[in-house]
Amino acid sequence: MAMRLRTPKELRVSGMTPLTTIDFPDHLACVLYTQGCPLRCRYCHNPQLIPFGDQLASLSWLEIEEFLHRRQGLLEAVVFSGGEPTLQPALAAAMAVVRELGFKVGLHTAGVSPERLAQLLPLADWVGLDVKAPFHRYPQVTGRNHQAQQNRNSLALLLASDVRFECRTTVDWRLFTPDELHDLARQLAELGVQRYAVQINQARNCLDPELEQTVTLSTEQLRVLKQKLAALFPVFDWRE
Repeated sequence: MAMRLRTPKELRVSGMTPLTTIDFPDHLACVLYTQGCPLRCRYCHNPQLIPFGDQLASLSWLEIEEFLHRRQGLLEAVVFSGGEPTLQPALAAAMAVVRELGFKVGLHTAGVSPERLAQLLPLADWVGLDVKAPFHRYPQVTGRNHQAQQNRNSLALLLASDVRFECRTTVDWRLFTPDELHDLARQLAELGVQRYAVQINQARNCLDPELEQTVTLSTEQLRVLKQKLAALFPVFDWRE
């Protein structure tokens, strides 16, 4: 039986940021947040995007396409985020339409499905890959087993491609230590990652209420850690 072709109208989108300068490096972009994610990251600040279901989508593709037509010549890129957008069957069709409208395409993913990512890479201009934790901490952070290897396989695809990308890790010091973060960064650098960002958990609207209070390091600990991490990559960003 032939596989049914998907259309952008089937994309489940639950929100949009109309303008951002940080979600696609060096480009003015909008962000579309797709519904559904298989992970249960304890620091997740968009828990409303976790459940799958058509009834949870709040933006139609018609509304999105009308918005993009009005922004032609003003916006440079459209970023598909989530949730986990790669699990959307209609994502490839939506990415293709965005390219036809003259926008570059960005993709945020946790690398949960290397097979899906491989299909989508030819349609992407830039990818932000969330590396959730050091390998051995993945189950503790994401609530899922086997995702560390899936993420590493997705990274291998990106490294072998011509698509620009960054790796980034959201940090809460109750989930892993500064030394573990440094070890993770060193491993990524050794694999060939050129651009890395650390994002500090803002402790707002967390899936796990225990992470709602901010935990910080001392000024000196932060200074030393930032220095060590910056030395590993041509491009490094620390995002508070």
